[in-house]
Parts: sequence; C-alpha cells; structure tokens
Amino acid sequence: MNAVAGFDWDAGNLQKCLKHGVTVADIESVFAGQVMVSPDPAHSAFEDRFKAIGKTANGRYVFLIFTLRGHSSERLIRPISARFMHQKEIAHYENPAQT
Repeated sequence: MNAVAGFDWDAGNLQKCLKHGVTVADIESVFAGQVMVSPDPAHSAFEDRFKAIGKTANGRYVFLIFTLRGHSSERLIRPISARFMHQKEIAHYENPAQT
C-alpha cells in the first residue's frame, strides 16, 4: 500500500470500531506493524474497500475493513469496522496449509 498521512476518524466509524472493543490506538498500531491487506470487492459498491489483518501493539490480532480517503493532497486510512479475531481465525492466518 502507498504511504498514507494518517487516519480519518469521526463519530460514525469510531463507534463501529469501539462496539467490538477495538480502540483507535489498537487500530492505528496494527498499521504501524506488518499488516496483510487484500481488496474487498464484495462490499465496495461506491468506493474501494480493503480487508486487513494485523497485530496490535499488545499482540492481539485484529480483522478490519477500511478505505482510503483523500483530503487535500493527503491519503488517509478510514477504518470502517474492526474486531478482534477468534482463535480459529488466528490459527488459519498463522498456518493456512494446516486448516
């Protein structure tokens, strides 16, 4: 993914992420580390959306949906929703050939 300048937060996307217990700090820390990103064309009627899997600074796996938004000349990550992954999902992610 190309470099981004930061994150685009407002009350709407903040509440969708917080309802699953994932904080702003959690989400932003996922993007500070290694993150696996893939397109999400099934849910992209009006804009390109992406799925991401990564670890928080505390080592918890997060699954999130986001889009990229342009503000002035900056590109921002706009999280749409996020949740912590279940053990079965983590096992599949860490060992895809064994599941």
